[in-house]
Amino acid sequence: MTFTASSDAEPQWVLSPGRAELASFLEGLPEPHILCDPDYRIVAANQAYRHLYGGEGELTGRTCYEVSHHFDRPCDQAGESCPMARARQSGQRERILHLHHTSCGQSYVNIELTPLLSPSGELTGYIEKMETVQHAHLQPQAQGLIGRSPAFRQMLALVTRVAPTDSAVMLLGETGTGKDLVAQTLHASSQRAAKPFVPVDCSSLTETLFESELFGHERGAFTDAHRAKAGLVETAHEGTLFLDEVGDIPLTMQVKLLRLLESGVYRRVGSTEQRQANVRIVSATHRDLSTMVREGRFREDLYHRLCTFPIRLPPLRARAEDLPLLVDSLLRRLVPQRRIKLSPQALELLGHQPFHGNVRELRNLLERAIVLSDSALIGVEAVEWALQLDRDLQKDSQGRARETALHEPSSLPQVTGDGALRGSWQRLRIEELRERLQSWHGTRTELALELGISERTLYRKLKALGMA
Repeated sequence: MTFTASSDAEPQWVLSPGRAELASFLEGLPEPHILCDPDYRIVAANQAYRHLYGGEGELTGRTCYEVSHHFDRPCDQAGESCPMARARQSGQRERILHLHHTSCGQSYVNIELTPLLSPSGELTGYIEKMETVQHAHLQPQAQGLIGRSPAFRQMLALVTRVAPTDSAVMLLGETGTGKDLVAQTLHASSQRAAKPFVPVDCSSLTETLFESELFGHERGAFTDAHRAKAGLVETAHEGTLFLDEVGDIPLTMQVKLLRLLESGVYRRVGSTEQRQANVRIVSATHRDLSTMVREGRFREDLYHRLCTFPIRLPPLRARAEDLPLLVDSLLRRLVPQRRIKLSPQALELLGHQPFHGNVRELRNLLERAIVLSDSALIGVEAVEWALQLDRDLQKDSQGRARETALHEPSSLPQVTGDGALRGSWQRLRIEELRERLQSWHGTRTELALELGISERTLYRKLKALGMA
């Protein structure tokens, strides 16, 4: 590959004849591709890449890290893993998940980079292929995976790598971390996306029902079998079978599931006819299956069949910087017809919660706060009230307290006749309000928004201070 710099202020890079043919080939590919020299400069970019990254600007001669990351130095010098640096060391094709600035905003992009070698083995450049990840987002969305924290990105990199394959995937993690959503993403990103995605809630199936629900039954197979019925395996043919809470599968049924995974063959209950199944298995559990195997409560051979490719989902406490994104996205899903927001103070309060129930617990808390708030801006009062309802429920379930909210005025926010909230946690903010009033020069509406409370609540506080 040769490059010639013109005498113009802006260099124009000229391809050698052989590389010009390669650039012409890349131009016809539907996926974004670029041809780079060993110094990270873009030598050629096809139309798909120009559409995704370039807009109206010129790309040739610019560095790939400046175009995609807005960096002033290579990725590996700016805190990112650089596929070009890795390919330089390995001499082989490298794949990596990156966060890129595109014409549609920041997006997750799968990069596949191939080094180009001369006949003598000298590195002459790279071909870089980009593929936007469709089901993971960095902005609030009504659907899909949401996040940008390192823990989330590490999980997503594994999801995007294994999704196009037929490998059995085991999703591990605490309850409420979104294993069902990741399973749907694996299916939607696979070559089976046009076929059925069939979830099986293993924890809800008794031992007597499990085989019939999974494999189906023939008419007369048991007392209530008045007609033949296809099982969930048959429904998922050529698609994905998602075994949720696989640790709850009865031990006697595990051997029959193992037979399906090993041979792809099963029988309906009450039938001698063998049926063939073509399904991809994705399973999930919050249990420690390795311990269950040691204790004899889960078959070791089934464990290894299901756990071909394990992915551990991070708990919410390991994704602190994702909290604002998750809150906005969950609010959109809960009330799509309204634009509900959390005040900064309310969001800060959420940031201090342990969230043992993870994203599911966060969703429930936000739904309570919506009900308890009369405004499109949910303040810290509604969030604190929603939290207190959960604390009282936990006290009751543990047997430590049986009193209702009306009997706990010192800790529980109460509702007065005019619908106002009252409680000790509110009184703690009186001193904060007094200090803010001394330096505040805006309107009361603006002050209420700043404090994350309603104007009515602000008026009551001012009245209590004798300043209304």
